[in-house]
Amino acid sequence: MTQSIGNAASVVGTWELLSIQFEFADTGECVDLYGPNPSGFLIFTNGGRLMGIVTAAGRAIPKTEADRAGLFESMMAYSGKYRAEGGNKFVTVVDVAWHPAWNDEQTRFFALDGDVLSITTAQQTIPQFPGRLGRGVLRWRRS
Repeated sequence: MTQSIGNAASVVGTWELLSIQFEFADTGECVDLYGPNPSGFLIFTNGGRLMGIVTAAGRAIPKTEADRAGLFESMMAYSGKYRAEGGNKFVTVVDVAWHPAWNDEQTRFFALDGDVLSITTAQQTIPQFPGRLGRGVLRWRRS
């Protein structure tokens, strides 16, 4: 049964990433942002803090400067205070992020189906695809 989660307490806890895709607004094409088997966790606290980290699968220990730069491109992480707005939306006021462009308010739409949380971003551009509008589509399982 899918339910809205306007009650912020229903998402409190730890969630493990199942998938993360980006859906382009102009074509509807979906791409795996961090490959078919990304890793990540999302934590919602009772105190209204969200912390999340996502990485691509198979990241290797860097040996060169280019390798180190590649690690930055194959992950995202941010944290901030979140608030529920209505039955299917939350807004995070980001206070620390892997990319400074994300130190802002981040709006997300969500649905809970049993132990699976689906989160969709608002239309936006992201560092991996500068200048292309789309939305992130993430699925998490309660951990």
